[in-house]
Amino acid sequence: MFFIQTNDICCMVELSKEEIQNIYQETQLKIGEKIREIRERKGITQTQLACWIQSDRQYMYKIEAGKVGVSITKLAVIAKALDVKLTELVNID
Repeated sequence: MFFIQTNDICCMVELSKEEIQNIYQETQLKIGEKIREIRERKGITQTQLACWIQSDRQYMYKIEAGKVGVSITKLAVIAKALDVKLTELVNID
């Protein structure tokens, strides 16, 4: 539940569990695709990137496939390893 305020009127808007789940899935997938796109453009393998972020290739695969959520801290580490700004990874609109 969250609030929207327009013209001094505050309305409560409730997101359904399905809407929230769709947002999670879509966001994870888009961020994963962005990471893969940047990684491939730079000629970096999943194994290399995983090593650089002190992780394993299977975890990198899951991130890029949108199968797992990633904390903002882990995204910052990935961005640093890819030599891009964090905002480049999360700019998914």
